[in-house]
Amino acid sequence: MTFHQHTLALLAAVGGVLVFASIAGWILKLRVAHGAPHPVIDNLNARVKAWWIMAAVIGLALFAGKIGVIVLFALISFVALREYATIAPTRRADHRTLLFGFFIALPIQYYLIWVEWYGLFSIFIPVYGYLALPIVAALSGDTRNFMERTATIQWGLMISVFCISHVPALLTLDIPGYEGRTAFLIVFLILVVQSSDVLQYVWGKLAGRHKIAPELSPSKTVEGFVGGVASATALGAALWWITPFSPLAAGLLALAITLMGFLGGLVMSAIKRDRGIKDWGTLIEGHGGMLDRLDSVCFSAPIFFHLVRYWYAV
Repeated sequence: MTFHQHTLALLAAVGGVLVFASIAGWILKLRVAHGAPHPVIDNLNARVKAWWIMAAVIGLALFAGKIGVIVLFALISFVALREYATIAPTRRADHRTLLFGFFIALPIQYYLIWVEWYGLFSIFIPVYGYLALPIVAALSGDTRNFMERTATIQWGLMISVFCISHVPALLTLDIPGYEGRTAFLIVFLILVVQSSDVLQYVWGKLAGRHKIAPELSPSKTVEGFVGGVASATALGAALWWITPFSPLAAGLLALAITLMGFLGGLVMSAIKRDRGIKDWGTLIEGHGGMLDRLDSVCFSAPIFFHLVRYWYAV
């Protein structure tokens, strides 16, 4: 099968799952909620609707090839950084620092992925970006809360640009016997991590009894965490056929990225609690902002990229 045939088969499978989820949500709304507002069912249906949109967008990007995927995630990073900057404790003097992040660091990071310059891509933001940001901030002459303001913007650049950019960077990996199919690594990563989020929510509603981090995310439970991670790990093992991994390796990698995704979600929740907000934004119905949907991907993508590069790439 060609790459596009594989992609169509995979998208058809995803579409089938979404059709099933949509029908299940409609039945639950009709039979359980009797058409009336129901917070759990309504939230679940909103998530399914958002998944339809995300699946369509990612599918189109995959068919557009490398440039389509890079442009898509560059735009995602731009929106995510904008959401982050909106709630960050910045001042007028930080405008030039933010402009550096949006219009210099971000495009350079994604250009390095396009030209497949791994050496510079992997250190550009953690080294050069981290040094450049406080320099630009210091040149503004405003020293009030300088450390807090600068560190906040640095962290935003790491999360919104550096971490997210590791998703399209998977396309640059040279894996023997897997040429031309690295886009499926993106599908594997996103499917497993996002499924873990949804399954943790479902398991938590079905069997959740013990809060796992009540101060950070009151809805997360030990039962939801265990059930969601275990289910998503099994899903990852079942998807081994679209990867260069064995079923066991696919399961272990799925376990690693679901654990990192869960921990990333806690970190992002801690930031929201610190800023006194519930969601990062209102871009995606039922999911809040872009960072609400990608908080787990932010932490899992770099880990997945480097594990695969170390063990499988040449």
